[in-house]
Amino acid sequence: MGATEPQGSLAMTDAEWQARCDLAALYRICDYFGWTDILATHMSVRVPGEPNTFLINHYEEMFDEITASSLIKMDLEGNVIGRQGRFNTAGLTIHSGVYKARPDVNCVMHTHTRAGAGLSMIRNGLRPISQDALIIYDEVVYHEYGLPSSKEECEALGVSCKTGNCVILLNHGLLTLGETVPGTLARMYMLERACELELIARTLGEPPVMVEPAVVEGIAKAMQKARAKPDYGVYNWKALLRKIDQRGTPYRV
Repeated sequence: MGATEPQGSLAMTDAEWQARCDLAALYRICDYFGWTDILATHMSVRVPGEPNTFLINHYEEMFDEITASSLIKMDLEGNVIGRQGRFNTAGLTIHSGVYKARPDVNCVMHTHTRAGAGLSMIRNGLRPISQDALIIYDEVVYHEYGLPSSKEECEALGVSCKTGNCVILLNHGLLTLGETVPGTLARMYMLERACELELIARTLGEPPVMVEPAVVEGIAKAMQKARAKPDYGVYNWKALLRKIDQRGTPYRV
Protein backbone atom coordinates (compact mmCIF):
# COMPACT_ATOMS: atom_id res chain seq x y z
CA MET A 1 0.00 0.00 0.00
CA GLY A 2 1.69 3.16 -1.19
CA ALA A 3 1.98 6.60 0.29
CA THR A 4 -0.35 9.43 -0.62
CA GLU A 5 0.91 12.88 -1.52
CA PRO A 6 2.40 15.18 1.14
CA GLN A 7 -0.14 17.50 2.68
CA GLY A 8 -0.06 21.29 3.13
CA SER A 9 3.23 23.13 2.66
CA LEU A 10 5.51 20.19 3.38
CA ALA A 11 8.27 19.93 0.78
CA MET A 12 10.38 16.79 0.66
CA THR A 13 11.56 13.91 -1.48
CA ASP A 14 9.28 11.01 -2.28
CA ALA A 15 11.58 8.80 -0.20
CA GLU A 16 11.14 10.99 2.88
CA TRP A 17 7.37 11.03 2.46
CA GLN A 18 7.32 7.23 2.22
CA ALA A 19 9.48 7.04 5.36
CA ARG A 20 7.00 9.33 7.11
CA CYS A 21 4.09 7.12 6.09
CA ASP A 22 5.94 4.01 7.26
CA LEU A 23 6.76 5.56 10.64
CA ALA A 24 3.23 6.84 11.15
CA ALA A 25 1.98 3.34 10.35
CA LEU A 26 4.46 1.90 12.86
CA TYR A 27 3.00 4.10 15.60
CA ARG A 28 -0.51 2.91 14.71
CA ILE A 29 0.68 -0.71 14.83
CA CYS A 30 2.22 -0.13 18.26
CA ASP A 31 -1.12 1.31 19.38
CA TYR A 32 -2.88 -1.78 17.99
CA PHE A 33 -0.60 -4.05 20.06
CA GLY A 34 -1.04 -1.90 23.17
CA TRP A 35 2.65 -0.93 23.30
CA THR A 36 1.87 2.56 24.54
CA ASP A 37 2.72 4.59 27.64
CA ILE A 38 0.63 7.72 27.06
CA LEU A 39 3.26 10.05 25.51
CA ALA A 40 6.38 8.48 26.98
CA THR A 41 7.81 6.12 24.35
CA HIS A 42 8.96 6.74 20.81
CA MET A 43 9.88 5.21 17.46
CA SER A 44 12.03 6.78 14.75
CA VAL A 45 13.37 6.32 11.24
CA ARG A 46 16.44 7.79 9.60
CA VAL A 47 15.57 10.03 6.66
CA PRO A 48 16.58 8.31 3.38
CA GLY A 49 19.54 10.06 1.78
CA GLU A 50 20.09 12.22 4.88
CA PRO A 51 22.06 10.03 7.31
CA ASN A 52 22.36 12.75 9.96
CA THR A 53 18.62 13.35 10.25
CA PHE A 54 15.70 11.30 11.54
CA LEU A 55 11.94 11.45 12.06
CA ILE A 56 10.24 11.09 15.43
CA ASN A 57 6.82 11.76 16.90
CA HIS A 58 5.51 15.16 17.89
CA TYR A 59 5.58 14.78 21.67
CA GLU A 60 2.03 16.01 22.33
CA GLU A 61 0.32 13.35 20.18
CA MET A 62 -0.95 9.93 21.23
CA PHE A 63 0.15 7.06 19.01
CA ASP A 64 -3.25 6.81 17.34
CA GLU A 65 -3.14 10.52 16.45
CA ILE A 66 0.22 10.51 14.68
CA THR A 67 0.25 11.11 10.93
CA ALA A 68 2.98 11.31 8.30
CA SER A 69 2.90 15.11 8.23
CA SER A 70 2.85 15.56 12.02
CA LEU A 71 6.21 13.84 12.55
CA ILE A 72 9.18 15.96 13.60
CA LYS A 73 12.36 15.99 11.51
CA MET A 74 15.58 16.66 13.41
CA ASP A 75 19.30 16.19 13.19
CA LEU A 76 21.46 14.09 15.50
CA GLU A 77 22.29 17.13 17.65
CA GLY A 78 18.64 17.85 18.39
CA ASN A 79 17.96 20.69 15.96
CA VAL A 80 14.42 20.57 14.55
CA ILE A 81 14.27 20.98 10.77
CA GLY A 82 11.25 22.51 9.07
CA ARG A 83 7.96 22.06 10.91
CA GLN A 84 8.53 22.96 14.56
CA GLY A 85 7.18 21.00 17.48
CA ARG A 86 8.00 19.46 20.83
CA PHE A 87 10.04 16.28 21.07
CA ASN A 88 10.91 13.98 23.94
CA THR A 89 14.43 14.90 25.11
CA ALA A 90 15.07 11.39 26.41
CA GLY A 91 14.01 10.20 22.97
CA LEU A 92 16.65 12.38 21.36
CA THR A 93 19.25 10.81 23.67
CA ILE A 94 18.21 7.28 22.75
CA HIS A 95 17.68 7.65 19.02
CA SER A 96 20.61 9.93 18.27
CA GLY A 97 22.86 7.68 20.36
CA VAL A 98 21.91 4.67 18.27
CA TYR A 99 22.12 6.42 14.90
CA LYS A 100 25.53 7.90 15.70
CA ALA A 101 26.93 4.53 16.77
CA ARG A 102 25.22 2.37 14.13
CA PRO A 103 25.28 3.86 10.60
CA ASP A 104 23.69 0.62 9.35
CA VAL A 105 20.54 1.22 11.42
CA ASN A 106 17.58 3.07 9.89
CA CYS A 107 14.84 2.41 12.45
CA VAL A 108 14.69 2.40 16.26
CA MET A 109 11.80 1.31 18.49
CA HIS A 110 11.48 1.88 22.23
CA THR A 111 8.73 0.53 24.52
CA HIS A 112 7.73 0.58 28.19
CA THR A 113 5.34 -2.38 28.24
CA ARG A 114 4.64 -4.23 31.47
CA ALA A 115 6.40 -7.33 30.19
CA GLY A 116 9.46 -5.50 28.89
CA ALA A 117 9.79 -3.10 31.81
CA GLY A 118 9.08 -5.94 34.23
CA LEU A 119 11.80 -8.18 32.90
CA SER A 120 14.19 -5.23 32.70
CA MET A 121 14.32 -5.30 36.50
CA ILE A 122 16.14 -8.65 36.43
CA ARG A 123 19.78 -8.74 35.35
CA ASN A 124 20.27 -11.21 32.47
CA GLY A 125 16.61 -12.07 32.93
CA LEU A 126 15.79 -13.46 29.49
CA ARG A 127 16.58 -17.16 29.15
CA PRO A 128 16.38 -19.48 26.08
CA ILE A 129 13.25 -21.21 27.34
CA SER A 130 10.71 -20.34 24.63
CA GLN A 131 10.61 -20.51 20.87
CA ASP A 132 10.00 -16.76 20.85
CA ALA A 133 13.14 -16.10 22.87
CA LEU A 134 15.25 -18.31 20.62
CA ILE A 135 14.36 -16.21 17.58
CA ILE A 136 16.05 -13.11 19.00
CA TYR A 137 18.25 -14.55 21.76
CA ASP A 138 21.55 -14.13 19.90
CA GLU A 139 20.84 -10.42 19.39
CA VAL A 140 19.96 -9.59 23.01
CA VAL A 141 22.20 -7.25 25.00
CA TYR A 142 21.66 -5.42 28.30
CA HIS A 143 22.19 -1.74 29.00
CA GLU A 144 22.71 -0.26 32.45
CA TYR A 145 20.29 2.44 33.54
CA GLY A 146 21.82 5.88 33.10
CA LEU A 147 20.87 9.51 33.61
CA PRO A 148 18.15 10.27 31.02
CA SER A 149 18.74 13.05 28.49
CA SER A 150 22.46 13.26 29.29
CA LYS A 151 25.40 13.21 26.89
CA GLU A 152 26.93 10.38 28.92
CA GLU A 153 23.82 8.23 28.48
CA CYS A 154 23.75 8.94 24.75
CA GLU A 155 27.32 7.74 24.39
CA ALA A 156 26.85 4.74 26.70
CA LEU A 157 23.82 3.57 24.75
CA GLY A 158 25.81 3.84 21.55
CA VAL A 159 28.37 1.45 23.03
CA SER A 160 25.73 -1.04 24.19
CA CYS A 161 23.88 -1.21 20.88
CA LYS A 162 27.03 -1.97 18.88
CA THR A 163 26.82 -5.64 19.92
CA GLY A 164 23.10 -6.32 19.65
CA ASN A 165 19.86 -5.27 17.97
CA CYS A 166 17.54 -6.24 20.85
CA VAL A 167 18.46 -4.16 23.87
CA ILE A 168 16.96 -4.69 27.32
CA LEU A 169 17.33 -1.34 29.05
CA LEU A 170 17.72 -2.35 32.69
CA ASN A 171 15.13 -0.81 35.04
CA HIS A 172 13.51 0.80 32.01
CA GLY A 173 12.16 -1.11 28.99
CA LEU A 174 13.03 -2.46 25.56
CA LEU A 175 14.79 -1.21 22.44
CA THR A 176 15.10 -2.76 19.00
CA LEU A 177 16.92 -1.52 15.93
CA GLY A 178 17.35 -2.55 12.34
CA GLU A 179 18.05 -1.62 8.76
CA THR A 180 14.34 -1.56 7.91
CA VAL A 181 11.05 -0.74 9.63
CA PRO A 182 9.64 -4.27 9.10
CA GLY A 183 12.81 -5.87 10.46
CA THR A 184 12.87 -3.64 13.53
CA LEU A 185 9.20 -4.38 14.22
CA ALA A 186 9.80 -8.11 13.81
CA ARG A 187 12.50 -7.96 16.48
CA MET A 188 10.31 -5.98 18.87
CA TYR A 189 7.37 -8.33 18.45
CA MET A 190 9.44 -11.38 19.31
CA LEU A 191 11.30 -9.60 22.14
CA GLU A 192 8.00 -8.51 23.69
CA ARG A 193 6.61 -12.03 23.38
CA ALA A 194 9.77 -13.54 24.86
CA CYS A 195 9.56 -11.20 27.86
CA GLU A 196 5.90 -12.04 28.43
CA LEU A 197 6.61 -15.77 28.40
CA GLU A 198 9.66 -15.39 30.62
CA LEU A 199 7.60 -13.59 33.24
CA ILE A 200 4.88 -16.25 33.05
CA ALA A 201 7.51 -18.97 33.53
CA ARG A 202 8.77 -17.21 36.65
CA THR A 203 5.31 -17.48 38.26
CA LEU A 204 4.77 -21.22 37.75
CA GLY A 205 6.65 -22.53 40.78
CA GLU A 206 8.58 -25.04 38.68
CA PRO A 207 11.93 -24.69 36.88
CA PRO A 208 11.49 -24.18 33.14
CA VAL A 209 12.55 -26.68 30.52
CA MET A 210 15.87 -25.45 29.12
CA VAL A 211 16.48 -25.79 25.39
CA GLU A 212 19.64 -27.68 24.51
CA PRO A 213 22.60 -25.37 23.72
CA ALA A 214 23.12 -26.98 20.32
CA VAL A 215 19.52 -26.17 19.39
CA VAL A 216 19.88 -22.59 20.64
CA GLU A 217 22.98 -22.19 18.48
CA GLY A 218 21.34 -23.79 15.46
CA ILE A 219 18.32 -21.50 15.58
CA ALA A 220 20.59 -18.49 16.01
CA LYS A 221 22.47 -19.39 12.83
CA ALA A 222 19.21 -19.87 10.93
CA MET A 223 17.89 -16.53 12.15
CA GLN A 224 21.09 -14.75 11.17
CA LYS A 225 20.52 -15.92 7.60
CA ALA A 226 16.86 -14.91 7.72
CA ARG A 227 17.65 -11.41 9.01
CA ALA A 228 20.20 -10.86 6.25
CA LYS A 229 17.45 -11.09 3.62
CA PRO A 230 15.79 -7.85 2.44
CA ASP A 231 12.30 -9.26 3.07
CA TYR A 232 12.87 -9.95 6.78
CA GLY A 233 9.65 -9.03 8.55
CA VAL A 234 7.98 -7.75 5.37
CA TYR A 235 5.08 -10.24 5.20
CA ASN A 236 4.01 -9.53 8.77
CA TRP A 237 4.42 -5.81 8.10
CA LYS A 238 2.09 -5.94 5.09
CA ALA A 239 -0.47 -7.94 7.08
CA LEU A 240 -0.39 -5.38 9.88
CA LEU A 241 -0.78 -2.51 7.41
CA ARG A 242 -3.95 -4.20 6.18
CA LYS A 243 -5.15 -4.52 9.76
CA ILE A 244 -4.70 -0.85 10.64
CA ASP A 245 -6.20 0.20 7.29
CA GLN A 246 -9.26 -1.89 8.13
CA ARG A 247 -9.58 0.08 11.36
CA GLY A 248 -9.84 3.29 9.36
CA THR A 249 -6.76 5.01 10.71
CA PRO A 250 -5.81 7.94 8.40
CA TYR A 251 -2.07 8.10 8.98
CA ARG A 252 -0.95 8.84 5.39
CA VAL A 253 -1.84 12.53 5.62
